[in-house]
Amino acid sequence: MKFAILATMVALAMPSIALAADKCADPQDQATMNECADASFKANDKKLNALYRQIETRLKDDPETIKLLVQAQRDWVKFRDAECAFRTSGGGSAAPMVAALCANGLTQSRLKDFERYLMCEEGDMSCPVPAGN
Repeated sequence: MKFAILATMVALAMPSIALAADKCADPQDQATMNECADASFKANDKKLNALYRQIETRLKDDPETIKLLVQAQRDWVKFRDAECAFRTSGGGSAAPMVAALCANGLTQSRLKDFERYLMCEEGDMSCPVPAGN
């Protein structure tokens, strides 16, 4: 019974998911472009948070390095927000899209950094994150 309910819910959600994807494939107005840029940023921010948690897990036995990670991430978020505020200081109807594109681009760069941290090899003294098991 639970499977049938779940299957029905997924089937009902599919058209809205497809509609959202189609809408972002060829946005027709500024509001849609703003919405799609924000959705893309939020998806990458979610990935970034997942990688951050993986790094924290690897550092669980090193509280000093965790403190450095937390501070670095806080400072990075401040930088990201300040940089994107600067880039959108002209305002206008495209400002939300420009802000989301800015945040998304910087987040993608940070994602690459985190991915490199998680790929460190044992004994790599230039990498702050220990190798995974």
